[in-house]
Parts: sequence; structure tokens; C-alpha cells
Amino acid sequence: MADNTDAPPLRPKRRRVERFPLGEASRDFKKRFFPDASVAEWTDWRWQLRNRIRSLAQLERIFVLSEDEREAVGRRTGSLPVGITPYYASLMDREDPLDALRRTHIPVGQEYLRTPGEADDPLGEDHDSAVPGLVHRYPDRVLFLSTGFCSTYCRYCTRSRMVGEAGGDYQFSVSQWDRALAYIEAHPEVRDVLLSGGDPLTIADDKLDYLLGRLRAIKHVEFIRLGTKVPTVLPMRITKSLTKMLRKHHPLWISIHVTHPSELTPEVTESYARLADAGIPLGSQTVLLKGINDSVDTMKRMMHGLLMRRVKPYYLYQCDPITGSAHFRTPVEKGIEIIQGLRGHTTGYAVPTFVIDAPGGGGKIPLLPEYLVGRDGDDVLLRNFEGKIYRYPDPDGSFGAGKGPGAAP
Repeated sequence: MADNTDAPPLRPKRRRVERFPLGEASRDFKKRFFPDASVAEWTDWRWQLRNRIRSLAQLERIFVLSEDEREAVGRRTGSLPVGITPYYASLMDREDPLDALRRTHIPVGQEYLRTPGEADDPLGEDHDSAVPGLVHRYPDRVLFLSTGFCSTYCRYCTRSRMVGEAGGDYQFSVSQWDRALAYIEAHPEVRDVLLSGGDPLTIADDKLDYLLGRLRAIKHVEFIRLGTKVPTVLPMRITKSLTKMLRKHHPLWISIHVTHPSELTPEVTESYARLADAGIPLGSQTVLLKGINDSVDTMKRMMHGLLMRRVKPYYLYQCDPITGSAHFRTPVEKGIEIIQGLRGHTTGYAVPTFVIDAPGGGGKIPLLPEYLVGRDGDDVLLRNFEGKIYRYPDPDGSFGAGKGPGAAP
């Protein structure tokens, strides 16, 4: 028998630390403002949430605030608090109050102005709630509001009435989930469930696994969607354990909230890749925002960047008339102009559908540039992306009647 008395003692196995990319902006920001944080802490999503920038003092430690920003932050109470992850703050200009991402997260005085047509619940979600937290507006699908928590709080948030406030009128709990699940079970016409909030990817893995498992056990639910901003503002949340869990619940789709091409960092590239590699189809949702992303060039760069990261541009939303959002909203024709600047000038995969979510609960209504010129006899007249007119033979149809050279005066 071999003598092992001189053999070195066995070393305990080290817990494998999951590595996550650290972009240059993150590295410089961490070194300057969070020097005591290790790389492992910085790339831990829970550390990011614990260290969110939430107060005026924390903002002033990092940003040179304008007087307008300072006063607006000081007035903030109730729902929709200030909340910015250190990672996301690293992408913002520290001195320029007109920086695109900074404007979407640091309040200004115009947030407190209410203009005609605005409402706290402009889409009528509360009216269409079958049970608390479950909106049944369309025949075959429901919106399941699973939490009121977000990792960051966008100032133009459609659900600003309910997010970020402990207690209040909107409670999110497992007992509420159970009521929503019971409703879905009792309605076999529901084949599609969209989990939103708040942000469902801020829910711990085990609880989210439980909720997805309960939904997947309902036979008439064919597929599940998650609406989330987390892969963009808290990319380190997309851990390997999360993607392993999500894979169990296919068919699963994810719609990612993306605002500006400056968000497409090495960290975000990694988070999107992990989700795509888990076999989850990814689509983007973008809100059109005045002075932030309302140009063809900005949108084209962003849509191309998304495609390169295996995300299909899905919706471009006209900004909802939420209370205090007038400074974010563009004229509707700006969205038409952007679609016109994309269609034909780049791949169709890069062109989202421009929609208005109709106030009062009317649902999403798509809008397109006017490509139909009219009708001339048996031909439909069409305008292409270059402005040239083409004829399509349509002898048995009537589409386009009343427009064009063949129309009655």
C-alpha cells in the first residue's frame, strides 16, 4: 500500500466566481466613485441594487447638477423615486444636463407640469384589470404585473403611478400572483402571458422560477413573454444560473427596453448574448423621446447595433401622455419621419413598428408613412422609399379607390 503521509493536504474547492465583462466606462467610474468596491462586487447585480443612486446627496457626489435638476430632485416624493444603478450612471455625462441618458433618469422641473390630455393611467390599465395586477385587454393575451420594483426608474414611465413606492395602492405579492394565476386558469382563451411590472427580472431566481413554472403548468398558455429593461441597465443580472433557469420554461420570449445606442456597451453585449444563447428570441422596445433619440441617425445606429447583438427591433412607441411627460413627447409625425428614414434605407429587419398605445385602453395602433398614392383604373399606385411612383396590377380590387389620378373630384 502506498504511503501518503508526506502528501500535501487536499485543498478545499474554491467557489467558482462568475466573470462578467467590465467596460472602460465602468472601470473608470468605479475607480473614481466606488474605489472600495472589488470587481466581483461591481459585477454582482445585488451589489448594484444595494448601491443605487437614490438621494440628492448621492447625485451631487457624482453629477454637477443644474439648479433645475437639484430643485426637482428635492421635490420628489411618493412613487417613481430616483433610482440609478452605479453601472448605468457610469454611462451618463457628469456635467451636461442635456446628456441623453441623464435626461431619462434625473428629474427636472417640467416633470411636475400637467398638460392637457395627460393622465396618471393614460392607457386605462386599471380599468381593464380583471384582478389586481392582471390586465386583460386583448382577446387572447394578458399583461401580468408581477412586481412594482425596477432597478432604474425612467422619468417617462407609463406606470409611474405604481412603481417604486412601498405600500401604496398597488401591492405585489405571491397571494396576488395566485389570484392572477387562478384567473388565467379559468380563461382558456388566454394563450399568451406578458410578464411586466416594474421589472420581472429583478425578482429572485427561485421566485421567478416558481411563477414561470405555475404559468407553464397551465395547458392553454402557449408561450410567455417578459418585458424588461434589466439586460440594458443592470446587465450583470443575466447570470448563468438565471439563463439556465429560464431555459426550462420555453417557449419564452423577451422584449428588452432600449433607449439609445450609447447603452450598447460590452456588458450589455454579454447580457444579450447570454439570453440569445439560451435560445430566447429577443425583441426591442423603444420609446421615442424628444431630444434623446428622435433622429433617423440615432435610431439607425441603435437598430443596427441591436441586430448585431441578435435583438430584433420590435416596437417604437410614441411616448405615452403620462402626467408630466410633455418635455419628452415629440409630434407624431417625427415617428413617421424616422420610419420613412429607415424603410428602404436599411434592412427591413432593422425597422420597428411605430405604434401609439391609444389612450383610454384602445391598444397599440400601428402608424406608417403614406406609401399608397391611390388608384388609376385597374392599377394601384405606390410610392417607394426614393419617392418614385410604381404601378401594381389589381384588376379585381378596389384598394386605393378615392385617391390618386383616378379619384373622383
